[in-house]
Amino acid sequence: MRKIIVLSMISLDGIMQAPGGKQEDTSGGFKYGGWTASYNDEIFGEIMQEELKPADYLLGRKTFEIWESYWPHHGDFWPGINDGNKYVLSETRSTSDWKNTSFIKTAADIEKLKKSAGRDIQVWGSSQLIHLLLKHDLVDELRLKVYPVILGEGKKLFDSLAVPAAFTVTESRVTTKGVIITSYKRAGEVITGDIEV
Repeated sequence: MRKIIVLSMISLDGIMQAPGGKQEDTSGGFKYGGWTASYNDEIFGEIMQEELKPADYLLGRKTFEIWESYWPHHGDFWPGINDGNKYVLSETRSTSDWKNTSFIKTAADIEKLKKSAGRDIQVWGSSQLIHLLLKHDLVDELRLKVYPVILGEGKKLFDSLAVPAAFTVTESRVTTKGVIITSYKRAGEVITGDIEV
């Protein structure tokens, strides 16, 4: 079975919208596009190089359309992005000229994809898709980069429909600019109890 791995850059208050550039996603009047730009350092660069290794990708339509117009012309920066399989959740699209692109429509299609043979599947951006994955308990790993900034508005990584789930930290680093980079692996149900004094 393939793993579904969510990779996301988030603010302290959980905003994931438009981390990479001013015009990346201005929907909802979002005005802080590119909010991660001043936090890059050598540690961050090393981790990004690891995450950009060849994979397959599951994307929401909006993220896919941003990628579709950019990455076919910039594959030298992200080796393998054009050759990787791209699975796009969309009710409105069914074709693309970008090679190795397939369109799916439902959470059941994602479950079938997860059970198929192949590489692990990375999810980048795609807030609505992530909400759907968490609602159906389809996320195996979270790789989060938490930035020391509060944005107050914008698309959030988590919503109230996520299935309660426990995770285990498998790796954690802090960059010189205060970005906390942590990998979490799915680890069963939430365990409750009372704290003893």
